[in-house]
Amino acid sequence: MTEAEAGRTDRRSASPGGGGIRFEDVTVAYNGTVVLDSFSLEVAPGEVVALLGPSGSGKTTALRAVAGFVRPASGRVYAGGRDVTDLPPYKRGLGMVVQQYALFPHMRVEQNVAFGLKAQKVAKAQIPGRVAEALRMTGMSPFAQRYPRELSGGQQQRVAIARALAIQPSVLLLDEPLSALDAQLRSGMLAELARLHRELPDVSILYVTHDQIEALTLADRIAVMNDARLVEVGTARELYKRPGTEFAAGFVGNSNLLPVTVAECAPHADGSFRAAVRIGTQSQPVAATSAEAVAAGEARTLCLRPHLLELAAAEHHDNAFQARVTEVQWRGSSHRVFAEVHGHEVRLDANELRNPPGIGETVWFHFSAQDAVLIPGSGAALAEGGAR
Repeated sequence: MTEAEAGRTDRRSASPGGGGIRFEDVTVAYNGTVVLDSFSLEVAPGEVVALLGPSGSGKTTALRAVAGFVRPASGRVYAGGRDVTDLPPYKRGLGMVVQQYALFPHMRVEQNVAFGLKAQKVAKAQIPGRVAEALRMTGMSPFAQRYPRELSGGQQQRVAIARALAIQPSVLLLDEPLSALDAQLRSGMLAELARLHRELPDVSILYVTHDQIEALTLADRIAVMNDARLVEVGTARELYKRPGTEFAAGFVGNSNLLPVTVAECAPHADGSFRAAVRIGTQSQPVAATSAEAVAAGEARTLCLRPHLLELAAAEHHDNAFQARVTEVQWRGSSHRVFAEVHGHEVRLDANELRNPPGIGETVWFHFSAQDAVLIPGSGAALAEGGAR
């Protein structure tokens, strides 16, 4: 375990009594429609947790429940070590950054950053120092005298973050903070947010996003949401390497999800189980890894990441399956091969192929058993995250 991973483990095991965020069976409804259903989650002090899911999954509603902008129909919300369910937003002492920046156009940068401090009635003598520190942390000190209209989108977002940090919150809420930025600015801001978290190791961050790259890059843990409910929660590595649900497998990273039937299953030396499974009517089973024992004849879903598949020669196809090529895309430094196997689409990502297969050609896709994961379910539809 690395030092960073050990630190994350320590934060997750810390008591929420001294800070952090805790949802206890929180339900939110609008006009009788449930938009957040029995939601329970804990963010430890100093931890970054990303709420990841498609539009309408309930992730922004959960964040707004912490901020105080929506009132739960049931359940309790804790932030900064206290029950804030019944407190108005201005009494919660939380920092929040939204995607539209929400800067005051008639105020200079330093005035925007000072606004929250004045609202909290911080001593006048302390405000300049707090503003200067927040601007330093976000790299905006040289722009203190400019108006928002004189800044780029990325710079405006930095000012919004500086304003949230100036009040020295124990909890920082980020609601799609990078979605309004172009790809290059977003990449730079991701690096800046990661650096800020290293400088503020005691601040708990709840980060709402539909972008899996942002979640994988920043979060200690990811909470995957869909249809107003929490689907699965774990570290980025856990959700990527060993997803427990079809939805998480399809939304966190690109995935091939194939319905299979278990032929046999036995314990493996690493503590997992090694299963032999059949894809469709394929007579030769392939090997995959399972977190639990599975009975012969059970239906499961085989999760295969496109970049972990390899093209194999027809005469050498151990742990492989046969497929028919339907499309080949050249992407400069790589190829993406689309193929059909027993009525289901499978994608393979590879470094640029010298001799890519032709459309209609029969190929063999080879993979390692430890890279193939069995998860419950028998469907194989790609989730929103598995874009072409």
